[in-house]
Amino acid sequence: MKPAPFAYHAPETLPEAITLLQRFESDGVDAKILAGGQSLMPMLAMRVARPEVLVDLRRLRSLDYIRAEGGTLTIGAMTPKRAAEQSALVRETQPLFHAATELVGHVGVRNRGTVGGSFAHADPASEYPAVALVLDMELKAVGPAGERTIPAADFFVTYMTTSLEATEVLTEVRLPAWTRGTGWAIQEMARRQGDLALAGVAATLRLVRGACTGVRLAAFGVNATAVRLRAAEELLEGQRPEAANFARAAAAGAGNLEEPMSCVHASSEYRRQLVEVLAKRCLAEAASRAV
Repeated sequence: MKPAPFAYHAPETLPEAITLLQRFESDGVDAKILAGGQSLMPMLAMRVARPEVLVDLRRLRSLDYIRAEGGTLTIGAMTPKRAAEQSALVRETQPLFHAATELVGHVGVRNRGTVGGSFAHADPASEYPAVALVLDMELKAVGPAGERTIPAADFFVTYMTTSLEATEVLTEVRLPAWTRGTGWAIQEMARRQGDLALAGVAATLRLVRGACTGVRLAAFGVNATAVRLRAAEELLEGQRPEAANFARAAAAGAGNLEEPMSCVHASSEYRRQLVEVLAKRCLAEAASRAV
């Protein structure tokens, strides 16, 4: 299929992009931001999305960067995922985010797709939202009223919906300093390599005097947004890093999920079982990395 007709704008600067969005919003025009286009373009082709206007951010090179600032890793929204994957700084300072990036699609998708585009698209099967919840990431948006910082817990609202205003542009994601000794893991199940996950889990934890602490888990691909597995976190906190404890925590986390999504590829119950298995594996893997 071919996309429905739309007008196209490619602003040269961030202020120009915001002015365009503000104008379209005031005129009641349905405008969509185009970043890498790896998710939006197929939706346009299938006419799942039918915006009247596309605002392409590809010329905003000022939003393409990876840098360390006062212990925080900041990544510009228009940074290609492939750049994050190949960045030694990301690999060394945020290994969980780096591992999640390696799981995104195929190399071609990561070459074109952008870090910010993935966050703004908010696909519940995406790895990034779950990692954002586990790491307590922050996201910076700029609009007519200036800039604001949004905690990851407040950013993802529901299926492919974020708290960004129609006149705002996501400009940056911020990852807090990695705590030495933190163990991490991310695992997912997909029908084929590169496919969207049927379910996945991301985890971090530390070991203090032989007990698990700072336990954080989030599941993706199961609900309208990524979701913290708080029952698992609470059950494992203060417990020894043993297989039986991991199994109990994983079962509690999966059991307390709201009714998981169901589709032709995976039933609700199958997704719940996947979360339990993946959570147990992630906890064991994260504990093995905690030193």
